[in-house]
Amino acid sequence: MTHPVRLGGIHHAAYRCRDAKETVEWYRRVLGMDFTTAFAEDQVPSTGEADPYMHIFLDCGGGNVLAFFELPNQPAMGRDPNTPGWVQHIAFAVPDLEALLAAKAHIEAEGIEVLGPTYHGVFKSIYFFDPNGHRLEIACNIGTDAQYAELRRVAPLMLAEWSETKKAPRHAAWLHEEP
Repeated sequence: MTHPVRLGGIHHAAYRCRDAKETVEWYRRVLGMDFTTAFAEDQVPSTGEADPYMHIFLDCGGGNVLAFFELPNQPAMGRDPNTPGWVQHIAFAVPDLEALLAAKAHIEAEGIEVLGPTYHGVFKSIYFFDPNGHRLEIACNIGTDAQYAELRRVAPLMLAEWSETKKAPRHAAWLHEEP
């Protein structure tokens, strides 16, 4: 049966920024993203509220778009104080470990502190922060087809166990055993 909602991917993911110009310049310089579009309005189209904004769009490659809103009339932006800083993040893909290590060297040369590479079993990644305080990740897949198939197989089992116990199921513990 065909589902009535037929998604074709993510059109864009939007976050808040402190300064639209600084954000565009940073993402272009540090991550090589193209600045493609800007919308600016004095009223929010979806709600009709009077709230001036600048909405910018950056091309992440592969048909993916990252967008930001600068909201000068709103209180200073913050983050959820009840969620650890490592949880909410934007993860970008690179094709291989060589590209991941090149990205790390470039980002560090920009004076940005980088954590990793961190081993996640089927991918390795690095972590750092943008000028707005958003945590970013760059990852490259290293898993085999068999490993991805096994993860897909155990996913419902792990979710069911987690829902009952709120303790980490061990079905995929092999992910954390670095070779």
